[in-house]
Amino acid sequence: MIGIDVGGANLKIVDDSGVHIHYCPLWKESPLAEIIAEYKEAGADNAAVVMSGELADGFFDKNEGIAFIVDAVKKSFPNAIFYGMDGRFHTEACRELAAANWLASVAYLKQQYPNGMMLDIGSTTADIVPFADFEKLIGMTDTLRLQAGYLVYTGMLRTPVATLASEAVIDGKVTPFSTEYFACSGDANYVLGNIGDEEYSAATPDGKEVSREACLRRLARTVCADLEEIGEEGALAIAKAFCSAQQKLVCDAVAKAKAASNADTILVGGIGSPTFAPLVSGIDLTAATGIHADALPAYAVLQLAKEQE
Repeated sequence: MIGIDVGGANLKIVDDSGVHIHYCPLWKESPLAEIIAEYKEAGADNAAVVMSGELADGFFDKNEGIAFIVDAVKKSFPNAIFYGMDGRFHTEACRELAAANWLASVAYLKQQYPNGMMLDIGSTTADIVPFADFEKLIGMTDTLRLQAGYLVYTGMLRTPVATLASEAVIDGKVTPFSTEYFACSGDANYVLGNIGDEEYSAATPDGKEVSREACLRRLARTVCADLEEIGEEGALAIAKAFCSAQQKLVCDAVAKAKAASNADTILVGGIGSPTFAPLVSGIDLTAATGIHADALPAYAVLQLAKEQE
């Protein structure tokens, strides 16, 4: 059996050989079914699935997105099981499947850390969830999580720079940012060394390559400049302004949730775990436990499925 997490931008699969992350945007003509079929051909006999990609704006609504994802999986794994927001597995498309990936992670982690909490920060979002009142989490939609502070919509790759930071000091002068989609969090985190080539799996804002120079050029455009105009130091100032704002936003939300829940342990997953674990005095799940932190929901749903066999 394999574990599958279908996001709006990335498809994450865990099997006996490890973690596999495929850039697979659902708002375009998606090769979702074709990618999943490769694992069937490689010998997998079934799949346990979670999702959040049903929210992608290529679908009319969540129901259409859920149906699309379930159908894509079942083409290869007709007996696949899907974890829902009711904390149960389902065999058919239903509303409960919407955005249940974070709940699967919590259901698995709380077995070992009953009074812990999770920060799972990936390409797009940060899930910040205490475990103690698990029953209160059942049925909690993403909208309710936004209201509760359990979902912070920023991630290591896909957040536009100008959404969190508005200015940087360049050549000693406060320089406002344009609000065009010139650069993203992936560019900022890449040039500062928070992620590498393997982690920068999303499309770039200009559709060009992932390299230090390309990222610096995209960052320079945030202040309507070429890289030659403001130099590497100016582009790095933009990256630092963004990452400082992002880290404050996430860390403040973690601190608030921890204080309200009296959680005793913070478990950090996602591709942002090496960056954020030290900032929140948390445990990097991959480094400390061997859990696949960069694909935590896929790993978690696979373990939950195995437990019920």
